[in-house]
Order: sequence, then C-alpha cells, then structure tokens
Amino acid sequence: MAKCDACGEHENMPYECRRCGGTYCSDHRLPESHDCPGLNEWNDPKGVFDSGFDDSVNDPGGSGGVADRIGIDTGPGGPLGYFRGNMTYVFLAAMVLWFPVQYVLPPLVGVAVGSQTWYDVFTLNTENVFYVWTWLTSTFSHGGVGHLFVNGLVLYFFGPVVERRLGSRKFAALFLISGAAAGLAQVGVSLAMGDTAAVLGASGAIAAVMGVLTVLNPNLTIYLYFVIPMPLWLATTLFVGYSAFVSAAGGIGAGGVAQVAHLAGVAIGLAYGAKLKREGERAPQEIQLGGGGGPGRGPGGPGGPGGRF
Repeated sequence: MAKCDACGEHENMPYECRRCGGTYCSDHRLPESHDCPGLNEWNDPKGVFDSGFDDSVNDPGGSGGVADRIGIDTGPGGPLGYFRGNMTYVFLAAMVLWFPVQYVLPPLVGVAVGSQTWYDVFTLNTENVFYVWTWLTSTFSHGGVGHLFVNGLVLYFFGPVVERRLGSRKFAALFLISGAAAGLAQVGVSLAMGDTAAVLGASGAIAAVMGVLTVLNPNLTIYLYFVIPMPLWLATTLFVGYSAFVSAAGGIGAGGVAQVAHLAGVAIGLAYGAKLKREGERAPQEIQLGGGGGPGRGPGGPGGPGGRF
C-alpha cells in the first residue's frame, strides 16, 4: 500500500507519474491533477502545442533574441528541440567525446600530455586561475577511463531524475555553474594555504545534483552497487563525512581527490534543493546507483592538493 503524494490517501493500486516519478491515487494520477512539475518541460518535438501563432504578441517587433536574429529555431519543433529533456545525455556524450580530445589530440599537435600547456587547457589550476575556459573544460576532463566511467555512471542515474524536476535549462545551469564553482573552491583554498593544485572532473557538478535530490527526497532509496539499499540522505551524509574526514586527516587533496570540490558541490546542491523544496518540487521514491566510491577518485595534478573530483 502506497501513499498519494498529492492528498496523502493510502492506495492499494497506486499510479506512478511517468513525468515526475511521484506516486498518486486514481484521482490525482494525471499530471494536471497533481500540478506535475514535468508539465513545464513538456516534450513536444513536433511542435503540436506550440504553433508559434502568438509569438508576435510577446515580441511585436519580431526582433527577439540572438537566436531569432541568426535564424535558429529553438522551439520544440526546431533542430535544437532534442536537447529539451535530454541535457543529462548531452553532458554524458560531451564527457566521452572530450576524452580523446584530452589525450589523443594534444600529442598530434606537439603538446605533451601532462605538460604545463596541457594543464592550462584541460585543468583548473593555481598557476592560471583566470584562464576562464578551464572553468568549463576541467569539468568535462577526466584523469583516466575509470574516473570517466564512475562519474558518467553516477550522472546517468541521478541526472535524468533531477533534470525532470528542474527542466533542462535550469539543470544545465546547475551542472555547469556548480562544476566551475567546485573547482574554483578547491583551487581557491589551495592558494589560501600557499599550495599548488590542478583539478579536473565532473564530480563537483554531480555532487551538486546529488545534493539537490537529497533535499527533495532524503528518503529516496538508492541501490549502491545495485545491491545495497540505502536512503539517499545516508549516502550523502557518508559521502560528505568521508570527504571532511580525509581532508582533516590528510589534507584537502588527500588520495589525489579534490575533497573541497566535493564538499562545495554538495553545499551548492543542498542550498539549491532547499530553494526548490520551498517551491514545492517533488522527487521519485527509488533509484539504483552503481559504481565505486565517491564520484571521482585518482591521482592529483602537479604538485599539490588538486586531483580528480
């Protein structure tokens, strides 16, 4: 017997909303009956519900934004319509496609992997903090196949759930901003301590996604290694506790892992999740999570508490 998320009634044969993942009784099973947040991201690739006939009302001059001026159709029926509801997979694809750019392309153009030039392109490091492009490239760069696999696996399970809650645009902003902020936090603390560091990896962004989901549904059941059931709040607590303990015992880059970046990512996610919860967001009741350890482990950057995150 399950409890309806809308009215609280117990239901012998509950319905699960395919858009928001909530559990509902027969009276509230339709998205419009439980104010489904998924309605904000209605997947309408053919443009059935958005003919555009009233666009001139909102934009009488027809000038619109940059996309209008250069002739790109960003509507649900346009060429960019695929990205609506699929940004998790876009980021996953970007991480995978960036990997050969990171390790195969540089030697072909005379840049040795691990050289300072390589670090200045693919990592956010204390030597050149204001190389702004590294705030983005470091998020999609990884320290090896295993690092990429673990981060990709966690994003694969958590990402779509949170993206359905936020919508693709807000999810993309959360991922990119928290990824950059987590790396900057690690590098900033290293500079304050007089150390050097270079960080790379998507774990800061993924930790933020996990933090959002933890607030929206702390009792969400995850299956660690696809076997061990655990409430999400406990998994997040263990993750934060481990990062804090290792930082205190061995330094902020102990084990080649950017621990501060992990903590910063979770903090961003918890704060944003609290905001969403006040606005009435919901989350599903169960998810499977596989992979090893925390998102992102491995050797650090050149000479300091940086590393993968």
